[in-house]
Amino acid sequence: MAHIPRHGHDREIETLQEFDEVVARGSLVGHRVQSVDLTDRTLALLGVETAGAIFLGCPMEPGAAAKVRADGALVFPPVPDLPFDPYRGRLYSPDELYAGLGEDGTGYAGTPDARAYAWFRRTRADGDVFASMLRAVHDDAVSDALDEHLAGARVVGVMGGHAMARGTDAYAGAARLGRGLSRAGLTVATGGGPGAMEAANLGAYAAPHDDAMLDEALLLLGKEPSYGASVGDWARAAFEVRSRWPEGGDSVGIPTWFYGHEPPNAFAAHIAKYFSNATREDGLLARCTAGVVFLPGAAGTVQEVFDNTTPNYYGSRGEPTPMVLVNRTHWTEHLPAWPLLRALAAGRSMEARIALVDTVEEAPEALLRLAAE
Repeated sequence: MAHIPRHGHDREIETLQEFDEVVARGSLVGHRVQSVDLTDRTLALLGVETAGAIFLGCPMEPGAAAKVRADGALVFPPVPDLPFDPYRGRLYSPDELYAGLGEDGTGYAGTPDARAYAWFRRTRADGDVFASMLRAVHDDAVSDALDEHLAGARVVGVMGGHAMARGTDAYAGAARLGRGLSRAGLTVATGGGPGAMEAANLGAYAAPHDDAMLDEALLLLGKEPSYGASVGDWARAAFEVRSRWPEGGDSVGIPTWFYGHEPPNAFAAHIAKYFSNATREDGLLARCTAGVVFLPGAAGTVQEVFDNTTPNYYGSRGEPTPMVLVNRTHWTEHLPAWPLLRALAAGRSMEARIALVDTVEEAPEALLRLAAE
């Protein structure tokens, strides 16, 4: 029996190029092949040892599939008629989620993002265990891809309400915040949706460009202030900005089809979209290793404040990470989360890692100061 090595990221094959490189070394034993089309690699599969390998959603010829099964490999075939790939080995891009926007006359409804949401609503309602399994497999694959992408990065989260409209001072401020954090060498991560989330991702996208670019982009986007009237028009305005100023800065968006009525924004270069909102919420905050900035928001943002507070309070993820709340009036009068946060932190190590500031311009400096303490 062939020796099956331990597997990890070094045993994962996610592209045809990686497959060819591993086959050239003479063995696929113990490897995990994720969503790679192998229909043109029959001879390679017939000629290489595959004991203990796992093929996840890899199209292949019947003879090749029979051979690798006989070797002792596991083959999970592609699932037909799905609007998403449950075995995907990479994060989404805005172009992928919005592919075909308006090309066939259906607008946003015809995009992979909208079709995945429609599938989610339909299968969640009928309680199909196979569909719930596919959602879980997909979300685990996305988490794996997200961990690979963020390995070694200093990630700062920007949380805030989805209702923040383009063309407002608040939106412009959130965009400048994202730009400042990105220029400070941090990877900006948001919930990936509209409003404050889009603004922060836009700012990170603008970071490599001169300051005037963001001012012009804000004016262009202000013509479509909200996705409420037309998701397609709202998204097309973002793609127009990306077309005029290509090669923007990287950031991450982590949205969910649980809130599928809120479309993903097009400024996060890498999108980890989940079916499970619980997995998404916890995963987003857990990956913000450099801290989180909380802009004014409503119930969802308040929930995120205290979702982040709990591991900082108990130290369940190690040393507390910085938390900066922006807008004193909002967090002390409108939704007084700050007094409770301060009371919880009193006398604990997290006390030195929380701050309340008045403006977004103060947030990057406060975050970096807290991280140094």
